Amino acid sequence: MTETSTAIPTEREALDAYSTTVTSVAERVLPAVASLRVGRAGRGGAGSAVVITPDGFLVTSAHVVAQGGSASASFLDGTEYEVDVVGADPLSDLAIARARGATLEPVRIGNADQLRVGQLVVAVGNPLGFSGSVTSGVVSGLGRSLATADGNGHRRFIEDVIQTDAALNPGNSMGLGLAVPMNRTTEAILSALMRNGRVRRAYLGIAGGTRALPPTIAQKLGQKAGVEVQEVVTGSPAAGAALRTGDIIVSVAEVAVAKAGDLQRLMVETRIGSKIALSVLRGDHLITLGVVPVELA
Repeated sequence: MTETSTAIPTEREALDAYSTTVTSVAERVLPAVASLRVGRAGRGGAGSAVVITPDGFLVTSAHVVAQGGSASASFLDGTEYEVDVVGADPLSDLAIARARGATLEPVRIGNADQLRVGQLVVAVGNPLGFSGSVTSGVVSGLGRSLATADGNGHRRFIEDVIQTDAALNPGNSMGLGLAVPMNRTTEAILSALMRNGRVRRAYLGIAGGTRALPPTIAQKLGQKAGVEVQEVVTGSPAAGAALRTGDIIVSVAEVAVAKAGDLQRLMVETRIGSKIALSVLRGDHLITLGVVPVELA
């Protein structure tokens, strides 16, 4: 009988491996991260943007470009380009800009749907244009909702965001431990922004997160979770349909939903103005509510 032993790394070896991982990510990503400056009439914003195509398209946050006006992007190698804001989507807090006449090296795009709570993450930004900012941490939670407000007092909910304990310096993100995931939904939004400068989407007016279903309901429906309604916006289609805080949405138009991202993916342009059925668990009872989404203004 042969016994195999696995050597346990020392604390120094573990720290060296951790440092190597963070350093490797920084070296690969920082050259594609720009310091984006947007200004108009003495007012302006600043943040980071990431190159996603060789012909100069960059992704940034919608709140960074909200002021509009002229914009510029500067990189760690000292190059600087004038930038045009192509489009923004407040609901996802995503925006697309394009550096004029630039040929750039894009980052490699991953898939956030494969993330697991506890995984190591690195936050990379270029807030001042002089040097990159790098912090690290772990994925603390998935499928979170983030409530925001625009300058007109309208409330927005950014769904399916990633929560992390990586410190976010000014210019890295929203100043909160939350990040928009890069997945098929996000890629579709970015593609629409690049093509049309906007995303037409249906709007319900709720914030929600994943909630496990009671075993009897889970067995009956053949699904383990639904989307718990955590807040309903006053005057929204959801409010008009009598959706309540604490309700658990289990399907939309007979399509099962288990997390906020599932619901967001179904709020496509063709749903605007069309009545759809929501299957909802309220207390111990399954009920059906009819709701007519409106176009997100």
